[in-house]
Amino acid sequence: MKYHIWTVGCQMNVADSRKLAAGLDRAGFTAAGAMDDADLVVLNTCSVREHAEDRAIGQLGRLKKMRAKGGAFKIAVMGCMVGPRADELRRRFPYVDVFARPQEFAPILEAVGIADTGGEFWPATWAEPDAVTAFVPVIHGCDKFCTYCIVPYRRGRERSRTIDDIRAEVEHYCARGVREVTLLGQTVEAYGHDLPGSPDLGDLMRAIHDTPGLARIRFLTSYPKDMTARIIDAVAGLPKVCENFNIPVQAGDDGVLARMRRGYTLDDYLAKFALVKDRIPHAAMVTDVIVGFCGETDEEFGNTYRLLERLRFDKVHVAAYSPRPGTIAHRTLADDVPADVKQQRLHAIEELEARVSAEINAVLLDTVQEVLVESVRDGRASGRNPAGKLVHFTADASPGDIAAVRIERTSAWSLQGTALPASVPA
Repeated sequence: MKYHIWTVGCQMNVADSRKLAAGLDRAGFTAAGAMDDADLVVLNTCSVREHAEDRAIGQLGRLKKMRAKGGAFKIAVMGCMVGPRADELRRRFPYVDVFARPQEFAPILEAVGIADTGGEFWPATWAEPDAVTAFVPVIHGCDKFCTYCIVPYRRGRERSRTIDDIRAEVEHYCARGVREVTLLGQTVEAYGHDLPGSPDLGDLMRAIHDTPGLARIRFLTSYPKDMTARIIDAVAGLPKVCENFNIPVQAGDDGVLARMRRGYTLDDYLAKFALVKDRIPHAAMVTDVIVGFCGETDEEFGNTYRLLERLRFDKVHVAAYSPRPGTIAHRTLADDVPADVKQQRLHAIEELEARVSAEINAVLLDTVQEVLVESVRDGRASGRNPAGKLVHFTADASPGDIAAVRIERTSAWSLQGTALPASVPA
């Protein structure tokens, strides 16, 4: 039998899809390149943004037409569109055979005659890597309940995997050519608080740091209140950990932060930002921002804009607020910022981010950057430096090599250059 998995959303979804694919492969299924060629089609969905949910609904419409033509395949929907109760989804999409919540692989396996292979985290099933980088979920779920966010209702409360389990998975990947792992969690610094002895993210990093073949460790996404000095010191003190922090601020105004129920003030965030920069002055800083949240005034948006001007993040992920049914904001707050105003604010942040990123990257002109080669085509290689910046360069290299690249051109989005003889093969 053949399967096809369509995935949208965050890196956690990508990891879930790879885990499901590994289980299906192990059970004798083979991957199909297109839905039309599959006996099982799985849509791994996201509902954090309305656009992502609309894409999944579009795919469901396509599958309905395929089934109407007499298709004998099975259709499964998993991921964040599927809540604890799927009654509404079953009513809207009666042609779907099975609905499964995130990390809930058993219903899909049972639908195609495969018994569950061992629990929620499916510890015996790790994907066979198809790249030199891999995502490793370390904590699932979220306890924060920000008013705009659907994740706690879809992925549940925070649940950490054991260090031994994660270490075994990292060893599995590195033995098969992976050179960089990204430790994933909705709030990754919350890792370990629910485990015996309460190990933290720094302890996990130390436990996997000396894995043979491993060159780099990344981690995301951070939550300001969970970021401790001890974790920051671990990042600073472990050579393989990339000094690259993705710490969402979401808004630069205390009134908006309170309505979002983020659990910190702007001063709290600035103190944490300063703590990182004090310990690691050259750390690359990335953030997330939502514009047009319920009640956001011009003054409140201006405070966010000025914060981003002041802090000069290496990258800003920005999105316009879209209400998510089931969240606190959807139940209790009015989505009262007009759509055209949201778009104006979105474009303003995008333009600011492009200008600041171009200025930050321009400083790297004529420097030599250490780049992990991720792909090579026609003599052109691509990869990222420890700060996460995309680098394209000319080189005789292979995926997994560490290349020393002299930067010859810069832009807001990438760096370009030529590899030096000092490059180190994988």
